[in-house]
Amino acid sequence: MRFQKTFFAPLLLAAVTVMPTTHAQDKSAANWPVRPIKIIIGFAPGGSTDTPMRILADSASRILKQAVIIENKPGAGGTLPAIAMQTAPNDGYTLGIASLGVYRLPYTTDLKWDPAKDLTYVIGLTGYSFGVVVPAASPIKTWAEYLAAAKAKPGQLTYGSPGVATTNHLTMERISRLTGIQLNHIPYKGTAETLQALLGQQVDSAAETSGWAPYVKDGKMRLLVTWGPKRMASFPDVPTLKEVGIPLVQTSHWGLVAPKGVDPAIVTKLHDAFKQAMEQPAFKEALARYDMEPEYRSSKDFHQFAVDTVKQEKETLDALGLSRK
Repeated sequence: MRFQKTFFAPLLLAAVTVMPTTHAQDKSAANWPVRPIKIIIGFAPGGSTDTPMRILADSASRILKQAVIIENKPGAGGTLPAIAMQTAPNDGYTLGIASLGVYRLPYTTDLKWDPAKDLTYVIGLTGYSFGVVVPAASPIKTWAEYLAAAKAKPGQLTYGSPGVATTNHLTMERISRLTGIQLNHIPYKGTAETLQALLGQQVDSAAETSGWAPYVKDGKMRLLVTWGPKRMASFPDVPTLKEVGIPLVQTSHWGLVAPKGVDPAIVTKLHDAFKQAMEQPAFKEALARYDMEPEYRSSKDFHQFAVDTVKQEKETLDALGLSRK
């Protein structure tokens, strides 16, 4: 028994001594990162968020010399990553994508946290391009015909979107009011799911980010109208909302966020690595597939964008009568 006490006591002491040191090293900005980093995406695999982010994560992993893993968590209009940040450790190893829907959560849910204050803003990456598409077999050939079909059968023409109270849904509500039509909204869990439903003709149309671009180019879908300030380079013959008489321009910036309280030195490492990854040709090429471009915002500028957008979303929801507060 004396031998056992003499033998095990140093081991127990060593374990007690080493464990906190290892944990401290794991959180130390100087040594960070020492293990894989996870990025949560609020949409299903495939589409205009997931595909470019996988390319970006691959480049960032080489820069950081640690694996950068994508975890898809679809639903709730793409806001689940930001929600997950509220309980994730603030050690820099868990990140999420924040898009426009996050900033309207205070007015559409019983939110107990503030998107402008309770997230760490790492880097702004890009912005979505939007448009309305129909299957190639649809009898609707133009936006004018789309409006005519909606007016002929009020509330029967269906459109899919990635969820209730998403930018896609709210913009279609604004379009409906401005044009005097009634549409039937069918919410899905993400762009990929919406577009698969459209390909299967489960819905008549889709109001989506440019995940439809490859399908339009392949002749499987028809693009009727886009929502940006100018015509898309890949689809120069397709008019914008403003060109068809609807005074709207809709884009949606998105980027990387982390839990509140991440060490600023770690945030800087993340920012610098992803900024370098953004500049790689592979990321630009992945965005170009969906007619998107890099739209860099520093950590400070991305945070200010969040502050401003939270206020703007309240105004939009109030105008539509959809704000709960």
